[in-house]
This record gives sequence, C-alpha cells and structure tokens, in this order.
Amino acid sequence: MIAITRYRVPGAGADGFTESMNGVLAALAASPGFRSGRLARTVDDPDLWALVTEWDGAGFYRRALGAYEVRLTFIPLAAMAIDEPGAYEVVTSA
Repeated sequence: MIAITRYRVPGAGADGFTESMNGVLAALAASPGFRSGRLARTVDDPDLWALVTEWDGAGFYRRALGAYEVRLTFIPLAAMAIDEPGAYEVVTSA
C-alpha cells in the first residue's frame, strides 16, 4: 500500500520543513514493513508538498504512525497537513 500526505508549506518554511521531513523519513524507514519513502514538491505550486511512502500493508503503516519515535517527529508537522484520506491500496502497477 502507499500512503500520501500532502502539506501546505509557506515558502519561508521550506528549508525547515525539508529538514524535519528528513527526520520523519528516517523514523519511518526504521519501522517494520517500510519499503520506501520520498518527499516531493509540486512544480506548479511550490507551497504544496507530498510525503509518499510505500508499505507491506496498512497495518504496518498504522503501527509505524503510532510509534513514539515517529510521533515525536511527525506530529509537529501535522498543522501543515491537508486533511484528506491518505492510505491507498495498490490495485495495479507496471
């Protein structure tokens, strides 16, 4: 499964956001079931970012979010997150 969390980050906060997300990705990468992760910014709207991670399953993802090390780094960024569903089951791939 993939998890996509989008964020609205004002331009002035981009450097700090990137640094904080590096910590989030490191914490998530240490979690069982983690496959990959990346942080991206849209080319059309530089204030819009996405954290995209891939997991062995939804249970692994949800347990990782509950881990203390992940919450410690992830929760402070929640204020910038866009409130929308973010867990996706992969239906097909090429």
